[in-house]
Amino acid sequence: MEKRNSEGKVPTSLKNLDLNKSHVPKNKIHVSAYLSSSRISALKPGPPSLVSLCLGVVGRHLEEIIPCLADISDIFPADIKMSIAAIAKRRKLLDDDLVLSLADTSWEILDVSSSDVSDSGLAKVSGMCKSVRAVDISRCIKITSMGVSELVQNCRSLETLRCGGCPGSESTARRSLSLFKPDLSNVEEETWEELDVTEIGHGGHSLRWLVWPRIDKDSLEMLSMECPRIVVNPKPSFLTYSLHEVPREALPDVALDEPFVKDIDPKTWVVRGVVKNPTTSSLSLTSSSELSIAEKFRLAFAERDTRLAPKRAKNARQQQRRAERDWMMSSDEAKAVAFASKATRSLRKK
Repeated sequence: MEKRNSEGKVPTSLKNLDLNKSHVPKNKIHVSAYLSSSRISALKPGPPSLVSLCLGVVGRHLEEIIPCLADISDIFPADIKMSIAAIAKRRKLLDDDLVLSLADTSWEILDVSSSDVSDSGLAKVSGMCKSVRAVDISRCIKITSMGVSELVQNCRSLETLRCGGCPGSESTARRSLSLFKPDLSNVEEETWEELDVTEIGHGGHSLRWLVWPRIDKDSLEMLSMECPRIVVNPKPSFLTYSLHEVPREALPDVALDEPFVKDIDPKTWVVRGVVKNPTTSSLSLTSSSELSIAEKFRLAFAERDTRLAPKRAKNARQQQRRAERDWMMSSDEAKAVAFASKATRSLRKK
């Protein structure tokens, strides 16, 4: 009897069941809304790490640290050295001495673009960092084909080279193309299997990607005919380069060292404007676009010298006080004079 009553009540309870979404209790979170909110929160950038904040402080005072950087850089990890080098490059401070003081044998990328690194510095740093796979020497007016030759000889794993960007670097790129062409004139083996890859190239046999945005037509034709393994200015897509995925280092719009400074405040390397003085203000206002490069460098150096003058004076006073304190501690005569002066002051007080 009870069983029949329960069976009769089931349809009534089903009729009272309302599955309309508008009646979902407010304290219940809809699944889709939760997923969308979690997706949005995942896209929000988090706060910078303590390491990034410290690197920002170091970058803003990099001029003061450079003189002693060679002595303290050994205690830094490889990625920290790379971050400091990237900041120095953006602050227009990167040169041979600085890149050599920071170079690490575990580096796989080397970005010295738009810097004062020369052939000598490139040869030395490539001799230290033999595992480098990607190098950016674009807009480096002090690097010639001799430096590129040392680079490809030292770095046998070099796959990506970025060059060009200015007349000097364009000329260097054209003069360096012969380094990547195979040379079969002195080969004595009879089959391809017997050939050693080092015997048919000048050192650049591992190069696969060449980023040269303004490559001339003749150079492009020469590379396509004599160096078909090298892809010039790759543009990845779903239809091309399906066999070889284009690495991030070969994308022209991406800086090689960008991952090492992505969490650092960009204000760290913002170049401050030139301070206008009465003698140059009218010239800057009327013909700022006509200033020569030498004049711009002179004004920038004068502004930097003026900005660092108080710091140099403070350092000089600190060194003087330190020298006097060391002399007082090490000289018996100085100690006697100090004690005599204290005794004299005490007698005068009495």
